[in-house]
Amino acid sequence: MKKITSNEPIKMLQQHLAKIHEKRPLLKKGLTGIQKSTGRNNSGKITIRHKGGGHKKRYRTINFLRTQNSEGIVCTIEYDPCRNANIASIYDFEEGKFYYILAPEKLSIGDVVKSGRKAEPKIGHSLPISKIPVGSYIHNIAPKKEKKAQISRAAGTFSRLTEKTLNYAKIELSSGKQRFLSAKCLATIGIVSNELSFLFPLKKAGQSRWLNKRPSVRGVAMNPVDHPHGGGEGKKSGKGKTLWGKSTKNGKIRKKFLVKKNPND
Repeated sequence: MKKITSNEPIKMLQQHLAKIHEKRPLLKKGLTGIQKSTGRNNSGKITIRHKGGGHKKRYRTINFLRTQNSEGIVCTIEYDPCRNANIASIYDFEEGKFYYILAPEKLSIGDVVKSGRKAEPKIGHSLPISKIPVGSYIHNIAPKKEKKAQISRAAGTFSRLTEKTLNYAKIELSSGKQRFLSAKCLATIGIVSNELSFLFPLKKAGQSRWLNKRPSVRGVAMNPVDHPHGGGEGKKSGKGKTLWGKSTKNGKIRKKFLVKKNPND
C-alpha cells in the first residue's frame, strides 16, 4: 500500500475500509507466537496453580507508546484472543505503516485518530494529561513520562481526571483508588471497548480449558493427607485453611507502608 499524504481526500479511503473483513487479522507482521508457561517459573516449579493447556493463539503487538506526533485512520476493529478488549488497526499517514491500538468505545472504522502533543482531546486520541480537560474519561495511561501505558487497559475500564496542575495530575481509577501522576504522562481519551464481556458466562467446562484454566478441587472433597479440610463424615466447616495449613481468616489484605520520619524535624 502506497504512502498517503495528508492532502489527499480521506472519504474514498473511509468507504474502502468499511468493506474490510473484521474476523481475520489485518496485520500479518504484527503477530508473534506465545510460549505457554502453564503457571511455572524458570526452574519449572508451579508458582500459579490451576493453569495449563489452552488453545493455540498468536499475540497481537499493541502500540502502548504513542508519543510521536502522528495521524492515522482506523482500518479494522478486531477480536484479540490475548485480551478481553477489542483492538483497532491504524494506518499511519506520515510513516505509511500499520499498527494496533486498544479500541475505545464508540470508535468506528474510518475515524481519524491522532497522537502526540498536537492531538485534540477526542475519542481514541493519545495526548499528554496536561492537555486533557478535567473530568474526562481516559484509559491506556502511562504511569511515568516516556513509558509504556499500563493503567486502565482491560475491557470496560477507565480512569477519570479529577484534578490537574502545571506539573501533576490526580486520576481516579474505576476501582475507586486515586493516583498522582505527572502531567506529562500520555493517556488516551475514552473508555476501553467490550465493557459487557463479563456478562457472557462459560457455556461448558471445555471453554475454561481453552482459556488455559484447569479445574480447582474443593478441600472438603480430598483426603486428610491432601488437605486440612479433607476426610471426616460429612463436610467440615469453620477450619478456613489453605492447602499448606495457613489460616484464611482475619488475615491482612493490604500492607501498611510506614513513613519514615525526618530526624531533622
